[in-house]
Amino acid sequence: MKPFKNILYVAEETVDQVSAVARSVSMAENNQAGLTVIDVIPPVVDAHLSDTVNYHKQKLESLIEPYRNRLKIQIDVLVGTIFLEVIRSVLRNEYDLVVKAAENTDFMKRLFGSVDMHLLRKCPCPVWLIKTPEKSNYNHVLAAVDFDPLQAVASEQAFNNEILDRAAAIALSDTAFLYLVHAWEAFAEKSMIAHGDISSESVAAHVQKQQLIHQKGLYRLGEALRDSICTNAYNKLSPSFHLPKGPAKKVIAPLAAELRADLVVMGTVARTGISGLIIGNTAEAILDQLTCSVLAIKPPGFRTPVKVDS
Repeated sequence: MKPFKNILYVAEETVDQVSAVARSVSMAENNQAGLTVIDVIPPVVDAHLSDTVNYHKQKLESLIEPYRNRLKIQIDVLVGTIFLEVIRSVLRNEYDLVVKAAENTDFMKRLFGSVDMHLLRKCPCPVWLIKTPEKSNYNHVLAAVDFDPLQAVASEQAFNNEILDRAAAIALSDTAFLYLVHAWEAFAEKSMIAHGDISSESVAAHVQKQQLIHQKGLYRLGEALRDSICTNAYNKLSPSFHLPKGPAKKVIAPLAAELRADLVVMGTVARTGISGLIIGNTAEAILDQLTCSVLAIKPPGFRTPVKVDS
């Protein structure tokens, strides 16, 4: 698996981010990656801009002080709209992972705020949104994949392989349980039932056949994961396979809650999406329901609408 090499942590002052920073430091160490911590402040009157920037730099210094003896951490304070400046920084400096504490931690609210959703929709690299307080070690990691079992598409396979590789690396690092999840629906089941003259036995047999096809597809991805991370690591993980029946946007989040997932690793565009799509409707519906940390992966060919100089 290709490790992360250049990680960007985005300060989120509305929540306690100590544990999120600790996770970022750990990820940088495990990947032997560079780590930059930034804050983004709104424009202020020119006469006070320098003082404001210095104040925020001091706060960043305090945030990373406990880790100074572990690795070199860069800091920076940017001025502008948060999500735009983060994405422009990614484009300028070729960061391959953005980490940020989720804006809302109240279960009665949507976990991810407006800045979070802008990054999920438009950031060109993977985005890790952390529900604080973050655990020092995850216990349960869920990888959600989507595929058409009857049509092998190279880019789709590579996308799913990356999702599984990332999830497996984190699960191995944290000695966590790994769940491989694929939501499926039986092709033409509803139309067969609506037809009226097809027996319930025939419908059930058709559904069972469809389930086996999707099951084989998920097992093939498991085999690809084993080949990618080696048999010993795969056996250590001993991932479990889950095939919830129904639309992904309705069954993934409840299953994540049932399995007590600490982290969900998923793509932001389903197989029905197009390369330049900002985010898939299914992915957004799932994200809107999750109450745990998320590592969101962009598909091959994704293009951000944000420009460096726009």
